[in-house]
Amino acid sequence: MNMNNLIVCKFGGSSLLNSSQFRNVKAIMEAEPGRRVLVPSAPGKGGAEKHKVTDLLLMCYQLASHNLLFDEIFNVVRERFIQIRDELGLAIRIEQELDGVQAAIAGGAGSDFCASRGEYLCGKLLADYLGFRFVDAETVIRIRGGKADVEASSVLIRKKIGADERVVVPGFYGINEKGEFQTFSRGGSDITGAIMAAGMEASVYENWTDVSGFLAADPAIVAHSARIKSITYNELRELSYMGAMVLHEEAIFPVRDLNIPIHIKNTNIPEDVGTLIVSDSMAGEREQVVTGISGKIDYTVVRVEKTHMSEEPSFYRKLLSVFETNDIPIEHMPTSIDTISVVVATALINAKEKKIREEISIYCDPDRIVFEHGLAVIAVVGRGMISTKGTSAMLFTALAENGINVRMISQGSSEMNIIVGVSNEDFENAIRAIHDKFMKG
Repeated sequence: MNMNNLIVCKFGGSSLLNSSQFRNVKAIMEAEPGRRVLVPSAPGKGGAEKHKVTDLLLMCYQLASHNLLFDEIFNVVRERFIQIRDELGLAIRIEQELDGVQAAIAGGAGSDFCASRGEYLCGKLLADYLGFRFVDAETVIRIRGGKADVEASSVLIRKKIGADERVVVPGFYGINEKGEFQTFSRGGSDITGAIMAAGMEASVYENWTDVSGFLAADPAIVAHSARIKSITYNELRELSYMGAMVLHEEAIFPVRDLNIPIHIKNTNIPEDVGTLIVSDSMAGEREQVVTGISGKIDYTVVRVEKTHMSEEPSFYRKLLSVFETNDIPIEHMPTSIDTISVVVATALINAKEKKIREEISIYCDPDRIVFEHGLAVIAVVGRGMISTKGTSAMLFTALAENGINVRMISQGSSEMNIIVGVSNEDFENAIRAIHDKFMKG
């Protein structure tokens, strides 16, 4: 970990809903002197606020791009920022900024520019409220090929921001290689925060949201899910791939190689411990074998059978090329000596099933092709699984005891996860059974 005591704080849209939430943010920033860099999202929705500011701005863009009036929608944005300003008793003339944004939209500004203005305007208010310097993300955040250019951004960050300065840098957007405004995908303020943490060589990157960190399983399925106090970057990647999302998955990369931990915290309950995301080298011993469980429903298994397929060097390449040329990403691919199962999202293959079947038949000449729908895929993740005997036995015992049939098994080469496939209708019961077996002793 970097010995610099600087803390970069990113606050999500739910943390910046209104003036009351702004006050919470100020209290959090002032509670720890090391919190000197703040990255805001645009105000979100919740309570009396029915819409996210970014959604409103994108609707303004859509209407303007079709030469339709958008003033009525923009006035909702205008009134929201003015209300926050007035309720906080600030003197900043936010009307001038709003007028500039409205004129830009009317003048044909691109969708990325329009979408980014919620963060920009929010940053302006926060900088004035906190007494921090406002640093526009367009001056320090660089994007190349649609991804964060951490190296180029870090150079600009260190050039334009002093090590002891207190600054607000809007999240979600930057400038691409063409010199144009570009946003990250939704939730991309997480990425901006990570870039700032890397560029400033922060001791920790605090990501403030409306939950107190990660849970071991979806609380909509497991009512009293265990809380994860610590998780490694690699474990988080495995879980987020299967649908467990609190943090934008691209936010990991800028800080991982620098061993900068990410701390997920709750703006509304700042005293909660939250979840600390760390590198493998910083992770201590853990009593729990399994860190978390996540999954998704509605997959299709394409089972291809051919005697002696392993003796045909080009067989796998030919099979995979069928899916590639049909733009269907492969999720998992368990194999045996004469059978290979290709797992794909049902929504992506449904309309192409007949075509896929025909192309596999032509190109691979298999003995049999079987499509099986209604598969749910569950990832059981934990770095403790590597050295703990009997983990698989416990997992399958938990499922058997609850009358759940396992339709597919796949274990990652890292031995950090076990993937099991069950019927859609067994999905939630399987999640609960696994959670109760590993998280409740």
